[in-house]
Amino acid sequence: MIRLKAPWNERNGRFSPLKAVVLAGLFVPAGWIVFLAATGALDPKIVTEMIHRTGLWAIRFLLLSLLVTPLIRSARYPKLVAVRRMVGVAAFAYASAHLALYVVDQHYDLAHVAGEIARRFYLTIGFVAFLGLAALAATSTDAMIRRLGPKWRTLHALIYGIGVLALLHFMIQAKADVTEPLIMTGLFLALMLFRFALKRGAPAWAAALAGAALSPPLTALIEAGWYALVRHIPFWEVLSANIDPDMAFRPSAYVLAGGAALFLVAVLRRSPEAKRAPAVSARSTPSVGVRT
Repeated sequence: MIRLKAPWNERNGRFSPLKAVVLAGLFVPAGWIVFLAATGALDPKIVTEMIHRTGLWAIRFLLLSLLVTPLIRSARYPKLVAVRRMVGVAAFAYASAHLALYVVDQHYDLAHVAGEIARRFYLTIGFVAFLGLAALAATSTDAMIRRLGPKWRTLHALIYGIGVLALLHFMIQAKADVTEPLIMTGLFLALMLFRFALKRGAPAWAAALAGAALSPPLTALIEAGWYALVRHIPFWEVLSANIDPDMAFRPSAYVLAGGAALFLVAVLRRSPEAKRAPAVSARSTPSVGVRT
């Protein structure tokens, strides 16, 4: 007989306020989307708006799942690992809702949906990202981790490629205004740079500094390249806007703020007598596609 554990409890069965709060928070965006739809705030294209919003939250939760390990190392708060699987599975759940609503929008014509996914590049890469998330969600149980053994880490390393595909899907779908996709891309780069530096022996504060320093200029370069390629706006014109104080904040500025916040946390939590945060074991802390 299979016993289901309450998701708000620790492994020892004790109630976890942290897990309970996070679990409740994961339902808030869904509840808000349903509320907006029920009150007519998403008219006239209710389903289309719901498609966009669920996809947006899928990517947000994907990035939040990738943020857990940097926070554990920077804030020296290992208890956060208990919620990593929750956030990762939530990303898959919102991605599933995103796809399901698209099927609804296409009047449940699965043949047409399959044809659109095959013909449209941004739908193709979005669907590949969804399949990847599905595979990671399906293998995030304790039983699957034991069954896969060392292969589990190799499989869940796919989350980085899935993140790239999801962000590219978002960028292409956004078309004219790619501000939010660019911000998310920059934050993703900051998290990847943090991991890269950490794996090469850098302390958490130095890894956070690397992410905070390098991700904003990379974001600016991506923004300038995107607008030059897609909208034929001069590359240097967009790039210079990132350093013009008279211009509105560019995505790179928000990325800088996010990276600086993580760096500040790492510095404030750094002390000579503090022990380094313990390494996270994949066997004891499963989650959708997040590795230390």
